Amino acid sequence: MFISTVSLISSNVPHLSSALNGIRLSLHVLAAAVWVGGQIVLAGLVPKVRKVSPEVLSAIANQFAKMAWPAFVVLVLTGLWNASAIDFSATSWAWKVVFIIKLVLVVVTGLASFLHTKAKSKKLIAAWGSVAGTSAIAVLVLGIFITG
Repeated sequence: MFISTVSLISSNVPHLSSALNGIRLSLHVLAAAVWVGGQIVLAGLVPKVRKVSPEVLSAIANQFAKMAWPAFVVLVLTGLWNASAIDFSATSWAWKVVFIIKLVLVVVTGLASFLHTKAKSKKLIAAWGSVAGTSAIAVLVLGIFITG
């Protein structure tokens, strides 16, 4: 009786991830902080920068892109790495649906961000930026939901 109770309790005790899992997840979270967090910060800065110095806005956006796109690549690569660690047969139907929605939104945020950088009119720049930022936040939230 005592041994079975101890084993039951110890199976619920949190444990440390392996070093490789820790590196994989840390890289993924860091890249998400740059990609998603950077978009949020930039969205907050744009109105003020546009009023103070419109010509600087392009330089700021270009500099952000130099950090954001590599972060997006790291997100995709570590996301694939994360997916390779999942036993999909052990996941629920609902989990799979959320995972698929997340994958679709990853494509949406990447494509919308690309179109944002290529847009010429202020309306299209704003529209694609909104789609990119909103879908990036949705991907982050869905990622939290599927981690269980």
